[in-house]
Amino acid sequence: MTKGIPDRNRPTLSRRTFVAGAAGLFGAGAISGVARAQSALEGVLSAPNRGGWTDQFDTRAASVRNVASYQPVFSPNTLSAMQQAVGTYNQIAMSGGWPQVPETGKLQIGAQNQAVSLLRQRLAASGDLDRSAGNSTAFDTYVDAAVKRFQARHGLPADGAVGEYTYKALNVPADVRLMQLQTNIQRLSAIQPDPGRFVMVNIPAASIEAVENGRVVQRHTAVVGKIDRQTPILDSKITNLNLNPYWHAPASIVRKDIIPLMQKDPTYLTRNDIVIYAADGSVIPPETINWNTDEAVKYLFRQNPGRMNAMSSVKINFPNPYAVYMHDTPQQSVFSQLMRFESSGCVRVQNVRDLIVWLARDTPGWDRSAIERTISARTRQDVNLTNPVPLHFTYLTAWATDPTVVQFRDDIYRRDGAEQLAMSEAQPTAYAAGEQAYADLPY
Repeated sequence: MTKGIPDRNRPTLSRRTFVAGAAGLFGAGAISGVARAQSALEGVLSAPNRGGWTDQFDTRAASVRNVASYQPVFSPNTLSAMQQAVGTYNQIAMSGGWPQVPETGKLQIGAQNQAVSLLRQRLAASGDLDRSAGNSTAFDTYVDAAVKRFQARHGLPADGAVGEYTYKALNVPADVRLMQLQTNIQRLSAIQPDPGRFVMVNIPAASIEAVENGRVVQRHTAVVGKIDRQTPILDSKITNLNLNPYWHAPASIVRKDIIPLMQKDPTYLTRNDIVIYAADGSVIPPETINWNTDEAVKYLFRQNPGRMNAMSSVKINFPNPYAVYMHDTPQQSVFSQLMRFESSGCVRVQNVRDLIVWLARDTPGWDRSAIERTISARTRQDVNLTNPVPLHFTYLTAWATDPTVVQFRDDIYRRDGAEQLAMSEAQPTAYAAGEQAYADLPY
């Protein structure tokens, strides 16, 4: 995959103007809070085992109740819910925000100290704990359910235990959360959901929704671009599927990755079923290349279809100026990680075969059995979709389909800022649009 490009057609703010915006909104006294919030947002990035999310909870229950939601992020209710949430968070911020919860060690059921009282106040302020639950110093089942609700809303593992990363998310000030909401309303306002079928990739959440007639029919965990190889924001249509695709390594990855790997392990290419070709199509034996020079860059490196292929069994194609795509991966364990910002710009899809069956539904001859049969045969096959499916790569760090359940995610690419400040265009961090994309190097 290519090193991703920040979208040059959508407004973003630098981290410097983000802090400046906080000062403009809430006065000089908010600066220290915003600085702490940025640190807290960054700290959450390394928390293990990030959880999923739902949009309905019972704050009065002594145990958390998650209800699977069919509401897509791009729903008719989203903007209205976000605007109501802005009003709520504005009231919280103007009333002084919520208390900081001191990091006094891990808090869970059975704990009893003053920090639990502050935790109750903090959770009640954001609507995660019903105020009728009281303000005692005991960590009971009501607090446990409220913590799980809070964790789920912030993409953290909903285990009910307050540890380092939950503390940091709790202690992001209300005014910073307000600005996140305002920024994301702008982003949402610029997007028009498709009335029929579409696929949405939300980069900060590392998640994918397949939507049909206003309902989510599939959700997939994703792996998206690293901070220095960002997945771009884009709108396109999925037009084509490659089953058992070849993977071609661009010169950049040959130079930066393959040459150093071959210097350390001369069997690397053979082990990963990567074949070297000259310009005339002849095969070049790896042992004939001087790996202490850049000689290898002039050759074509192609990985055969199969178990070791960097895209595994499926590549999903859509026109775009960044040459990125969606694909399967042989490294399935990465989907269970908290931080799934590990790719070189393209998007890896968990349970990708379910998605492509849905995409190819209207394409004659390509039902699930035909797709599975072709993949099992390890034969290269292209499938042109009869009805291309709209696709949106988005960057939403806050959203809500219910104004009482606001989702927040980390600003992994540092694009959030205050709504009323002048927006500046993001600059490319690596490759320019149109350069070759590549899936992650197999190991």
